[in-house]
Amino acid sequence: MNLDIVLRNIFREVFDDDELVISDSTSKDNVMEWDSVAHVKLVLAVEDFLNIRFSLDEVTFISSVEDFKASINKYI
Repeated sequence: MNLDIVLRNIFREVFDDDELVISDSTSKDNVMEWDSVAHVKLVLAVEDFLNIRFSLDEVTFISSVEDFKASINKYI
């Protein structure tokens, strides 16, 4: 499984943008549409796809693609 592709596809689905390009530096600070609702959608989509559950601390900590990867890597 390529985590970059998984996350790219989830981000494209959540933000409804088939051309969205993400990198580790993609964050709440540089994606205007990444608000609290989008954050919940991203977290739930990642959890559902990977069949994992983040802790509340992890959900609060995540603010970038790099953070998602770090949290995901604890489970896979």
